[in-house]
Amino acid sequence: MFDGVRARKARRLGAAVLVLAVAVLAGVVALRGGGVPGGYALALAEYPEMAPYPGDRSDDRAYAAWQEGLDSQQRDLGDTAVLRGFFARSTQTFLTETPGENRVYSPLSAYMALSMLAQVTGGESQAQLLALLGSDSMDALRRQAGDVWNCNYRDDGMQTSILANALWLNENVRCKRDAADALARDFYADAYRGEMGSEGFNEALRGWLDAHSGGLLEEQAVVASLGQNDVLALTSTVCFKARWYDEFWAGATAPQTFHSPAGDMQVDFMHQWQEQSYFRGTQFAAVGQAFRESGVMWFLLPDEGLSPEALLDDAQALDFLFTADKHQWSDQKYLKVNMAIPKFDVTAQLDLSAGLQALGVTDVYDPSRSAFTALTAAGDAPIALSRTCQTARVVIDEEGCTAAAYTVAVGVAFSDEEDEKEVVDFVLDRPFVFCLTGPSDLPLFVGTVNFPAGE
Repeated sequence: MFDGVRARKARRLGAAVLVLAVAVLAGVVALRGGGVPGGYALALAEYPEMAPYPGDRSDDRAYAAWQEGLDSQQRDLGDTAVLRGFFARSTQTFLTETPGENRVYSPLSAYMALSMLAQVTGGESQAQLLALLGSDSMDALRRQAGDVWNCNYRDDGMQTSILANALWLNENVRCKRDAADALARDFYADAYRGEMGSEGFNEALRGWLDAHSGGLLEEQAVVASLGQNDVLALTSTVCFKARWYDEFWAGATAPQTFHSPAGDMQVDFMHQWQEQSYFRGTQFAAVGQAFRESGVMWFLLPDEGLSPEALLDDAQALDFLFTADKHQWSDQKYLKVNMAIPKFDVTAQLDLSAGLQALGVTDVYDPSRSAFTALTAAGDAPIALSRTCQTARVVIDEEGCTAAAYTVAVGVAFSDEEDEKEVVDFVLDRPFVFCLTGPSDLPLFVGTVNFPAGE
């Protein structure tokens, strides 16, 4: 059972608990059905087949097959302004609550989790989620979520970006079949049924999470244990793995001073000199470090005296982070950039409940107004969320980036109650902001680094 999630008014017996968990990982390949004994499986979602990246680019047939696989995953996301607006508002909400700390947030993880939550709710509860996510109907959200899923799917040996979902059912649960079918159809969700609270089913759940997160979130996965009174769980992972397009030379890495809020500290800095676009805002400078084939990690350095959290309260900085096309940015130059970036390994835990309510999602937290009618049968005790949180970790080194986020929302059933280039130094030797984008150019992770060593 998730520790500390039962509300005092929840029934001790027969309490229906909905667990919605989302993990995001950059650095490992997800395994289909991995870690779950076959006896529990009701259905396994079908994933697209992709041709492997050709080791020999001169092999025209292999290259054409690989390119065809990439093209088949493309979707027209249309005008993503509203979607990016959710990413910007939620990022600002969750990363500015506690200044001076390392904080990491996955907008895409939250988006997928809330989309699945909208699928299993109804009434005003669903309406609030649709409004936050920028969809005018559930049909529109299902299409958009499916397009986002496909745009971010990549499994070709060169880059990995895989979203995996699963529905976990109590063997005695009264669940509307069309809701489960919609999750499988529109969210590529596997389905498993077993005895809630049994060691076997809990091991199956942990195995699935471990297999799809590469063990990076092993300690956090322990909280996914379910009790005998729980009725279902929804789990979702997003996996992303990529190497830098231009890797940092390890021989150039050397200790350097980083000016943290707690004082100066010595950390290892990676160094690189290359011609690239250099962006300026009224309160920041920015550069991007590309991954091979697709995706970028953007680094925003606030001006002297400005904290990362204050920068995230700046509309122009948010506009830069979440704009679709950085090439349209007015203040940019193509320069020789002397880049010095600290290697970092940062982990953060965020409580999303207050922030989501501030963003307008309130009814799902109130048992008198919440409506999980799309999922549960009429007459069942009302379900309301009691905890929503996210744990995230991002690591970068000379070769590339590894990152993971794990989002959990728990619901409880209640009683009725130019040629000559300029040269510029870009040295991240004080707290800064980063943003990692994937194949769809949508943000997978945004974070603030105040202590590169993870203190």
